[in-house]
Amino acid sequence: MSRILALDYGEKRIGIAVTDELKIIASGLTTVKTIDIFNFLDQYLANEKVELILVGEPKQMNNTPSESEKLIAPFIEKLRGKYLKIPVKRVDERFTSKMAFQTMIDGGLKKKQRKNKALIDEISATIILQSYLYNN
Repeated sequence: MSRILALDYGEKRIGIAVTDELKIIASGLTTVKTIDIFNFLDQYLANEKVELILVGEPKQMNNTPSESEKLIAPFIEKLRGKYLKIPVKRVDERFTSKMAFQTMIDGGLKKKQRKNKALIDEISATIILQSYLYNN
């Protein structure tokens, strides 16, 4: 049994979500500093079987890549080069940050807790993963 991992790439932090082994439920895993992501992935992949890595694809409303794609493309190239046996797919991530923030409000988190950008990144990764599961 293996899992699917989703990454919400950011210049400072990467939100990470993962499925259960049956690939039914998407759950937030953690948020890692971008500089530490490959150390985290090395350790995680040594202990867990992952069959697919999803990376959010930020697009503008007219479907063109957003400015942050310039930062994500080299990251994905390195990801694919380092973990050759695990396919990497992109998932449209438009509105995930807004949806994550709304999820925090709906969940009753206080204003101070909603300012936690790391939590927003983790929830965004979960939304990316859940949308993939729903559409596949």
